[in-house]
Amino acid sequence: FEKMISGMYMGELVRLILVKMAKEGLLFGGRLTPDLLTTGHFETRFVSAIEKEKEGLQKAHEILSKLGLEPSHEDCLATLRICQIVSTRSASLCGATLAAVLRRIKDNKGVERLRSTVGVDGSVYKKHPHFARRLHKTVRKLLPDCEIRFIRSEDGSGKGAAMVTAVAYRLAAQHKARQKILEPLKLSHEQLLEVKERMRVEMEKGLGKETHAEATVKMLPTYVCSTPDGTEKGDFLALDLGGTNFRVLLVRVRNGMRRGVEMHNKIYSIPVEIMQGTGEELFDHIVHCISDFLEYMGMKGVSLPLGFTFSFPCQQNNLDEGILLKWTKGFKATGCEGEDVVGLLKEAIHRREEFDLDVVAVVNDTVGTMMTCGYEDPYCEVGLIVGTGSNACYMEEMRNVELVEGDEGRMCVNMEWGAFGDSGCLDDIRTEFDLAVDELSLNPGKQRFEKMISGMYLGEIVRNILMDFTKRGLLFRGRISERLKTRGIFETKFLSQIESDCLALLQVRSILQHLGLESTCDDSIIVKEVCTVVARRAAQLCGAGMAAVVDKIRENRGLDFLKITVGVDGTLYKLHPHFSTVMHETVKQLSPKCEVTFLQSEDGSGKGAALITAVACRIREAGQR
Repeated sequence: FEKMISGMYMGELVRLILVKMAKEGLLFGGRLTPDLLTTGHFETRFVSAIEKEKEGLQKAHEILSKLGLEPSHEDCLATLRICQIVSTRSASLCGATLAAVLRRIKDNKGVERLRSTVGVDGSVYKKHPHFARRLHKTVRKLLPDCEIRFIRSEDGSGKGAAMVTAVAYRLAAQHKARQKILEPLKLSHEQLLEVKERMRVEMEKGLGKETHAEATVKMLPTYVCSTPDGTEKGDFLALDLGGTNFRVLLVRVRNGMRRGVEMHNKIYSIPVEIMQGTGEELFDHIVHCISDFLEYMGMKGVSLPLGFTFSFPCQQNNLDEGILLKWTKGFKATGCEGEDVVGLLKEAIHRREEFDLDVVAVVNDTVGTMMTCGYEDPYCEVGLIVGTGSNACYMEEMRNVELVEGDEGRMCVNMEWGAFGDSGCLDDIRTEFDLAVDELSLNPGKQRFEKMISGMYLGEIVRNILMDFTKRGLLFRGRISERLKTRGIFETKFLSQIESDCLALLQVRSILQHLGLESTCDDSIIVKEVCTVVARRAAQLCGAGMAAVVDKIRENRGLDFLKITVGVDGTLYKLHPHFSTVMHETVKQLSPKCEVTFLQSEDGSGKGAALITAVACRIREAGQR
């Protein structure tokens, strides 16, 4: 290819054509001279000289005469034409291949219109009178959808080598600057052990009667005193209210040979005017949905035991009594806060006078997660949710649950661990980015642990770090787009996608483009690294909290070694490519005397509520016997 286009061979191509034409009697009256027959005697600079606008023919005459020929005017014209043909082909071929390279760059960037600059050096491009213009023309003809500029380079090999070195220095300095900013997000083994110890201290405070009031990790009694033993059976209804959608489920629990759980459910929406109306309207709507569901299942008039998953902060004074402390997630129904939600539900059932239901249990979704897995695995005595929010529960010894009378047996404690750190005990590991996310959240100063580990906030931490990098000129060429300033654009699913191992950087770039962020390949690598650091820290903190829980259970039981299963639910845990692995490793490192198995839960809030009800009914029947 080079022999068809470069300066070293262009003159030689012209010489070979002149010789062939002379041999065929088409030029110089068929005369050949020793000079014309010598390789390399027709130089490329001759081609440039002959093609000059004004003195071209005169130059042709001079050059041909020097080669010992006696050219006529026609010979000179023909030689000029041959030079033009050879140099035009060279420029066209060069332009065509350059167009292929630019097209590739355009496709890589995935842009509608490429704007790019080509730096050019070399004697043919710089000295030939028409080469550059022909090259440009070819490129523009082949790439009508690109704006390409050409800039002549000055001393590419000298100045250029210095530039390469300078760029390498800049990249190294920027890398160092970024690492320094990310350093506080990388937790050492010692720091994680410290987090585990502090969680342990906060757990004790929440369990203690004297310290409970000011404790941040509330350790709420759930009145669930047993996990499934496999003998449960019967039909149960479950209600699941935790957001704008509301589910009613019929759960059939079988024991013996056909042991298993069969579920039917229907989803109903809750209109905003009902979410923010009166409590009576809200509970009447819920009962209306139950009535519709029973009719749909052909079970009108049947009285069934019911479990109610109510995912709002509640104080439970009994398994079937939950006082709503405060509405969250956009609910504002009046006359409910401070009231027992089971009472409100029963009143609405009586107002309808259509059917009667036995409300057996108010359930927290974390406890439901533990129970669902407990049905599959008798070792499951811990529940964990890492999704939009985060929480955990576990079976605590009754003697340690000081808020409830009695010392016999165990009770599941709903930790509400998202609030860990609200007392300031995590301030030394919270970074400026955590503070920024917290300040702009709906509940500043609250749920600090949750804000470092759960899906709802990780994207915001990442966005704040990217903003900081960009302000310092370490990313996106220092240009902050309006999109990057927009809160909430980095959904957690993007973090999961960006960190997915099978994803090429090209796809990372397309995710960033979808977010309206123009990025180079280097930018994509940096964004991926930030996502990795933030998610890794989240998984490690979650693991440190879990290590505190399993070690407490082990010590409660006076064991040297504990084998236990944790039931887990939540999108971050289930969908993120590395979260679960990092969390498992952390628990293993921080609690070497525990063998912890993690089991993914299926539908803790629906199936779990029914299983809690089933266990309660089993215990109640045993008591009646």
